[in-house]
Amino acid sequence: MCGIALVLSGDCLVVAPSTAAAAEAAASGTPFSDEGKGVSVGELKEALRRRGPDSLGCHRFHLCADGTIVGATDGVDCDGGDKVGGGVGATELCFIGATLQLRGAEPVSQPLVAQSGSVLVYNGEIYGGINIANDQNDTQSLLSSLESCCCCDLHVADRDEAYPCRESVGKSVPRILSTIKGPWALIYWQTDSKTLWFGRDAFGRRSLLVHWPTPDDSRFILSSVSPPSFSRNNSATKVSGLEAGADPDFSDHTKVCYWEELPCGIYSIHLKDLDNNAACTKEGCVVRKHDWTDSSLHTLIRWERKSTVPTVDGLISAMGSVDKGNHHLSSCFRNSREAEDSTSNGFEKRDLPSDICLSPAHRVLIALRESVMLRTNVNILYQGDLNKLEEAELAPIAILFSGGLDSMILPALLDQCLDSKWTIDLLNVSFDGQLAPDRVSSLAGLKELQRISPLRRWRLVEIDSNLANLKEESEHVMSLIYPSNTYMDLNIGVALWLAASGDGWVNGQDGDRYKHKSTSRVLLVGSGADEQCAGYGRHRTKYRVGGWVSLDEEMRLDVQRIWKRNMGRDDRCISDHGKEARFPFLDESVIRTLLEIPLWDIAKLDEPVGKGDKKILREVAKLLGLQEAAFLPKRAIQFGSRIARESNRKNFGSNRAANLASAGSVEVHKRNH
Repeated sequence: MCGIALVLSGDCLVVAPSTAAAAEAAASGTPFSDEGKGVSVGELKEALRRRGPDSLGCHRFHLCADGTIVGATDGVDCDGGDKVGGGVGATELCFIGATLQLRGAEPVSQPLVAQSGSVLVYNGEIYGGINIANDQNDTQSLLSSLESCCCCDLHVADRDEAYPCRESVGKSVPRILSTIKGPWALIYWQTDSKTLWFGRDAFGRRSLLVHWPTPDDSRFILSSVSPPSFSRNNSATKVSGLEAGADPDFSDHTKVCYWEELPCGIYSIHLKDLDNNAACTKEGCVVRKHDWTDSSLHTLIRWERKSTVPTVDGLISAMGSVDKGNHHLSSCFRNSREAEDSTSNGFEKRDLPSDICLSPAHRVLIALRESVMLRTNVNILYQGDLNKLEEAELAPIAILFSGGLDSMILPALLDQCLDSKWTIDLLNVSFDGQLAPDRVSSLAGLKELQRISPLRRWRLVEIDSNLANLKEESEHVMSLIYPSNTYMDLNIGVALWLAASGDGWVNGQDGDRYKHKSTSRVLLVGSGADEQCAGYGRHRTKYRVGGWVSLDEEMRLDVQRIWKRNMGRDDRCISDHGKEARFPFLDESVIRTLLEIPLWDIAKLDEPVGKGDKKILREVAKLLGLQEAAFLPKRAIQFGSRIARESNRKNFGSNRAANLASAGSVEVHKRNH
């Protein structure tokens, strides 16, 4: 995992008056917000270093008007000041990479610079699509693949004409990136074509913010995170001002945010196009968005389910086809747990006869287990870190743990994938001590995990906090959630940030309670389960009003906007501790499997809460032996940890006052729009 950034500046960059933001500001007479100072390279480095504590690097060069590159410098301190060198018309590119070493036999620092002069900064994991040996580094392997791509103008422009190079090369950068299975965000300079490529995976599982050129700051900037000092001084919504109990103020909604979440996709800027003072804007022709070339990925992005509305024939066929598969698969799982050893991954799909028809829950279980295994294989973790751990601290993988349905499935699966010599850390945060619902369920969940796997060392880390003592921390989290800026975002962000720290207390077997800070650098998170399996209350409302079709539409909307509402924010909050969040429920194969299953097998919302919602995952939990967890109701982290209640009391006096203020602010927001 890494923190990555790019600063693109120069005389040839101009601000296009046609951008939506500038046009809106001009029409309304509203000036751009007071963010004219912009962000400095030093501030970016400071923020990125928290994400990648193992190494920090910088590569800077100037691209002259005639296409030549001059003044290339490397190192941590290649700031070079604020001015652009290289003569009149020169464009400056400054790449920054901070690395959390998680894979490969040897340490690798970013940015990576190829012999050709191409530059790559990459934040992600590759679980398929590009072949990577256990001792190889993802970023090095990806750079090698990208260097094999064609750089002709037709490939770069993504035109429909037949490529003259197809017989000799036949690969483009979008084609390579479309094959990657796993989360990623990257910035890649293809020197031969003078093209800057950047983007995020199709579900936005890794953060990448963009600053589009404005009258106040004409640079084009990409970064994994907004610097704390900059965000504190420039946030368009001053949540800190509400802490004194003032009413929410939505009057500044027209101000232009310095940063935006970069929408999922692959983008390019052909710097040859900047020779004539072309505009570098999100609406302009210079920044191109390229299509994904993998047809199966298009299917996942569209999120189209094969069967949405139940039919009599479909129900009868489904009921009769899975009995044989259920019986055989149950015995396979039992036998795999007995036969599993250090060289085996236990039950796999290849253990099944080809004629077995699996139940929906078994199919999801297999896909989820494969997803967890890919994300927790210690054979590909950086061995230098594992060797540093003392015997009593052997916990390379941790789980953000509420004791709820999703967070119980993950450790039960991890137990099957991870050698029994490793401890598994369960990180639980509470703002109401032992009384918070998530603390109560986590203690019950720990007992159930100990029951199904008594030989495993489970370590519940209780992370207790109080909002009254978190003023500085809350301001810091404000910079991490930015450009998100609501109370809900802040509450979720603070809870995630504290949980990811792993700094809490453990109850020992002999009854003693001792301080512990988890050393795990990989955290499993249950994001995506509710969106795909109808876990939210609004899903039940949509089903009640509009039936299966309305439910399907709402779930599709949730999945397609998860990059903007959740993933970027969550990635920034968790990664701030130098740890990487991994999301098994958002694995491409898991998403595909869930879409292949009829909607009525995913959820049955005419049944009570705790039974019909996320029906498919409750059946998965039962297959794993989690009988109690299979009936737990949905609780969001801000409510289960009770940070929302404490925040409402602190800022509004009570939950009721907060709800009234929230309702009023929504009406103001609607009127202003």
